[in-house]
Amino acid sequence: MEVTARLRHLQAAPRKVRLVVDLIRGRDVEEAVSILRHTKKRSARSVEKLLRSAIANAENHDDEVDIDRLYVKEVFVDGGPALKRIWFTTMGRAYRKLKRQSHVTIKLDTRPEGEETGRRR
Repeated sequence: MEVTARLRHLQAAPRKVRLVVDLIRGRDVEEAVSILRHTKKRSARSVEKLLRSAIANAENHDDEVDIDRLYVKEVFVDGGPALKRIWFTTMGRAYRKLKRQSHVTIKLDTRPEGEETGRRR
């Protein structure tokens, strides 16, 4: 049973968020939550909240789901719209600053009975 959760318009650059989501790809959900809780990146808090939402989606979708067998099957970050701002500098100059946004998607799945837990490659 595959469950999906999406976070759109996260105010962080996709390049920075990918550093965080690469830490949890293929891991069990309990281990992934623990990793995100102890990561010092700013986007880790938002990704942890999204992961908890995906776990809640799994519980609501199927009452018989075993949370201990859930793992992060797929997680990816896409670029969102960029906010264009002006940065004023000396001698009458102005530069355009792009404040990039991200769209994060997490897909959870249950491991088969005989398969070992931990990180999969």
